[in-house]
Amino acid sequence: MSNTIKIKKGFDIKLKGKADLTVGKAIEASRYAVKPTDFSGLKPKLSVKADDIVKAGTPLFFDKAQPEVKFTSPVSGKVISVNRGERRRILEIEIESDGKFESVDFSKGEINSLDRETVKQNLLNSGLWPLMVQRPFGVIPEPDVTPRDIFITGFDSAPLAPDYEFTLKDEKESIQTGIDAISKLTEGKIYLGLRPGSEFASLKGVEINYFDGPHPAGNVGVQIHKTAPINKGDVVWTLNIQTLVYIGRLFTTGKLNLERLVAITGSEVKKTGYVKAIAGLAIKPFIENNTKKEVKERFISGNVLTGVKVEETGYTGLTQNQVTVIPEGDEIEPFGWISPGFNKFTAGKAFLSRLMPKKEYALNANYHGGERAFVISGQYEKVLPMDILPVYLLKAILVNDIDKMENLGIFEVIEEDMALCEYVCTSKIEVQSILRNGMDTMIKELA
Repeated sequence: MSNTIKIKKGFDIKLKGKADLTVGKAIEASRYAVKPTDFSGLKPKLSVKADDIVKAGTPLFFDKAQPEVKFTSPVSGKVISVNRGERRRILEIEIESDGKFESVDFSKGEINSLDRETVKQNLLNSGLWPLMVQRPFGVIPEPDVTPRDIFITGFDSAPLAPDYEFTLKDEKESIQTGIDAISKLTEGKIYLGLRPGSEFASLKGVEINYFDGPHPAGNVGVQIHKTAPINKGDVVWTLNIQTLVYIGRLFTTGKLNLERLVAITGSEVKKTGYVKAIAGLAIKPFIENNTKKEVKERFISGNVLTGVKVEETGYTGLTQNQVTVIPEGDEIEPFGWISPGFNKFTAGKAFLSRLMPKKEYALNANYHGGERAFVISGQYEKVLPMDILPVYLLKAILVNDIDKMENLGIFEVIEEDMALCEYVCTSKIEVQSILRNGMDTMIKELA
């Protein structure tokens, strides 16, 4: 039985550069990378070295805390470098593709005949396991834990996000196989969150809930909060519908195939749209000869709220299906503070642009001011559709008050859930960074 939930609190940022519903020529570039920095709490240990030959599915590194959790190559080819940062922290493992896209052989067969252990080992060995997220605290799932429930979000409401109804319209069989596979991992329910009228409503083996409203309606954290909230002691796993496609392909073919449609978005992109590419691809092929170069540009793997800033020579993330290009915003704007703001977007009533609610804007990455006193303004509550007190929670984190963190809802949120709070904050508080520090503290305390 499905249920329609109306999300009233939230906010849609009106950005220029939404991806046209067209698919361009597939990208088959030579360089790919896997970045340990994309995964919270990971302590990587290398399984390969430079010049090693790998296939798609060959382990590159594993988690020291959970050695069975492997991170594998997305393509076949040669490891060309292991890039490190401060204190020899591993930043990325670069692979030069041989263009053959050969894969390690994994288990395949009729999914209903496979038991939980076989499904789990297949996901661990293939490297798909880390694409799921364990809540609370947004970490890699623990293989020995049986989650209370598993939650899948079937749409993304973030700014300029990919349209899964378009990108996955031919993948329903793989999605269903993926659902059948992950159902072996829990004794609880599988929840699927969709927009009303979604084409994915025919999927079997899931409890469907419809979410109607502004961002963050597509965030799985909001969907959990509105259907089956997380209490202290509960563990749930989450994933998006694209990950189900990878899982379905794995059990159907026995091969690791991370090919997907990537949305090319942003006000500085000449021609927006979708291109077919394998996860971990270098970002340059997506934007080469396709940006305006009228101002200094910022390249983001993901969306503008939770994505990762990358250099033009950087790489897309394994879990991100979007590349966004916006102005950096480091130019000086004389007397901008007295402008009526017809061309400036506002989440409140600061500019006259509020009189044009449907207009789209080319927003940049400028903070427009520095960090100020962290005061209670009521802004956060307007964009966070959860029954928690976000400002009090963040202040409890800042003073390291464990009991208050627990009581104020830290088990229910991760960074993406409060990203809009950071956007609307007039105090310029780094909300997501503070929240991650709080979750890391809780992990240490509960260990």
